[in-house]
Amino acid sequence: MLLNATIPLSVDFSTPEDFLIFIFHILFATSAVLVAGSVVIGIASTRSLRGQNRFIFMLNTSISDTLTGFSVYYLGLFDVQEGYPSRNGTFYILPSFLGVNILTFLFAQFDRYFAVCHPFFYNRYVARCVVIGICVFCWVYTYTILTVQNLVPISRAAQINAFGVMTLQVIVVVKLMMTIKLYIIARNHLTRQAPSADRDSKKESLRIIVFVVICFLALWCPSFVNIIVRQMTSNGLRFRNEATNVFAIMARLNALVTPALYIWGSPSLRGAVRRRICPRKARSVPVQTVQTGSKDV
Repeated sequence: MLLNATIPLSVDFSTPEDFLIFIFHILFATSAVLVAGSVVIGIASTRSLRGQNRFIFMLNTSISDTLTGFSVYYLGLFDVQEGYPSRNGTFYILPSFLGVNILTFLFAQFDRYFAVCHPFFYNRYVARCVVIGICVFCWVYTYTILTVQNLVPISRAAQINAFGVMTLQVIVVVKLMMTIKLYIIARNHLTRQAPSADRDSKKESLRIIVFVVICFLALWCPSFVNIIVRQMTSNGLRFRNEATNVFAIMARLNALVTPALYIWGSPSLRGAVRRRICPRKARSVPVQTVQTGSKDV
């Protein structure tokens, strides 16, 4: 398990591919920590961003992505195989960071839907404390299920894991439906509103969540499908360890892609990251602020 005194590396460096795999994981882990960590610092240290619900969801996923980046230093560099049975595994503690993101994205999609389609209800009932509570729930729920799964016998844990996969199937279907719904809203509903800072902010937030969810599902679904095939049949691809698992690598790439999309899609976040990470350069760039009556711009 994780407490073994000596854990072999993920590759034996017998071929050039082994060197490439090892170097890739080092570069990927470092990049994910730097990019996602920059988003965490930018949002957490900027009061105007902390006061907006959509950035609370971004902060939650970026914390998870930062931890995922750190986890790659173990999952990608050492001989680790999660599963039943596992080899030098982490009881699914490290891979479950992605589970936190799946739930967070789902709630973020509903948040954007109500913010755009039902603004009066949203501004009255969806306060920042509610969003923070939802983000905390994503962590508590994910790791409560994981704790139960690790405390019961392996046979029962496998059943719980299979139930979790079925639940994820439902979540994926809901996420796809919500993505289509939000795309339609972005094309039709907002174009009918009068030009304003509030409309631009809602359009920006919808664009970000749609792109992020599409990229997340595109990178994560191959691993998800392979897990389902392996559990339901004797087929499916099996890999030597987590470092050589192409599907798991694609899923973990979200830890770099998601915060990068946040920075790309939000000028306010990009400015906050620039001011916190490169303060000298940011001083020469004028800061533009937009004030509106909405609490979630």
